[in-house]
Order: sequence, then structure tokens, then C-alpha cells
Amino acid sequence: MDLRSTAGLLRSLLIYYGHPLRHRRLVRLYAPFVRPGDLAFDIGAHLGNHTRALAALGVRVVAVEPQPLLAGFMRRAFGRNPNITVLECALDAEVGEVEMHVSSAVPAVSTLDPAWKAQVGSMRAFQNVTWDTVLPVATTNLAALISVHGRPAFCKLDVEGAEHRVLRGLDSPIPALAFEYLPAARRTALACIERLDQLGAYEYNWSLGETARLQASWVPGKAAAEFLRRLPDKGREGNLFARLR
Repeated sequence: MDLRSTAGLLRSLLIYYGHPLRHRRLVRLYAPFVRPGDLAFDIGAHLGNHTRALAALGVRVVAVEPQPLLAGFMRRAFGRNPNITVLECALDAEVGEVEMHVSSAVPAVSTLDPAWKAQVGSMRAFQNVTWDTVLPVATTNLAALISVHGRPAFCKLDVEGAEHRVLRGLDSPIPALAFEYLPAARRTALACIERLDQLGAYEYNWSLGETARLQASWVPGKAAAEFLRRLPDKGREGNLFARLR
């Protein structure tokens, strides 16, 4: 592990594990979507803070992380928990192999989608980010993952601009999902809404920034899409939640 990768890992540990309230907020956020014994997918698991929150609710978690350094950390951290399965691969529309653009210093923003890098370049949070490595990674898709592990009650997607590609690999609806939106790259989230509405009758909600708190009411896909379109390019990011009506 080189110095840049070590610094990137330590940075992520500080961000995602350095604030005790973050874990409690995630547990509270996910509690309405799962029950003990349910299955959940954590796609783009990074260092597993979302996996940890879901497991705290008594949920079985399949955590998918393609970066070897991060997947290795997760295996060490959760390897003794029989309810957590860590898979070192990426999810995409198809099963195969794809190039991942890796930021060693900020591994949380590594991406399968080179166009996404250009879209987020105007955001202040990305102005000092460089993607310094191209890493070939094996891919599976959601349909294949479901065929092996079962249909999840909940799926969290955080794959830095490739969320719509992942959803193209889903051939039937699942009860609930969450995926990131970035105003500068809103096309990705809009494509996710379009794909989900092709699969089932979903309604939507969102949490702003890192608040881990949903809005008061759920809305149809058209209203969620309009919310995204109204956001200024340099506006606040967040997460969209979708559930079957």
C-alpha cells in the first residue's frame, strides 16, 4: 500500500467512523425499510458504515466493493459476522469486466463512469480530486446477485455516477432502494427514476446532504424528477429513496 492509498484509507475511516452520531442516524434512517432477518444489498460499500448500520437492525447484508484495499478492510472488520457477506467486485448492467477510475487519495469517489468525472468537476467538493489509477474490475449485475443471494428488501446504491447502469441490470422490482444524487450530475438520478418507474409503481423521498432524515411526504416519480431539475448545479447533494407503493 503506497502513502497516497494509506492516506486515502485513513481519511475515509475518519469521515465514516469518526462521528459516533453518524451510525445512529443511519440506523434510524434504514429502520423503516427492513425487519430482522431481511436481506439487504450494500452496493458500493466502501468501508462498510452502511453495512454496519443495516446489520445492527438484524439484517443479512451482501456488501459489494470492487476496490481491493477497501474490500480487504471490510473482510477484516466483518469477517466474523455470519450475517455479512463481502464480495470484491463491481455491479454494472452486464456481467463481465470494466475499468474503474480510482482516486487513491479519495477512494470514496472512484467511479466506473468517466463521463461522471467531468460532470462533477464544477462542484467544490471535487475541485482537488484526481483519479490517478485505472483498475480493471470484475462485474456482476443485480439480476445475477439476486439469483445467488435472494431478493433484498432494501438496496443501497452508491457507485459514483454508475447507479443508472446498475439498475439496468435489474429485471424485476425490489421493495425499496436508495441512491445518491448530485446536482451537477442529476442526469444519473433522473435516469434511475426512469428505470425504476419502468420496473414498478415506486414513490420517492429524499434526504439532504448527510442529514440522514427523510422529508415529510412521499411523492411520485414525476415530482421527484422535478425536485432534481430545480436544484442549482452547485446545490446540495443528497440521497433519493424509492419504495414500491
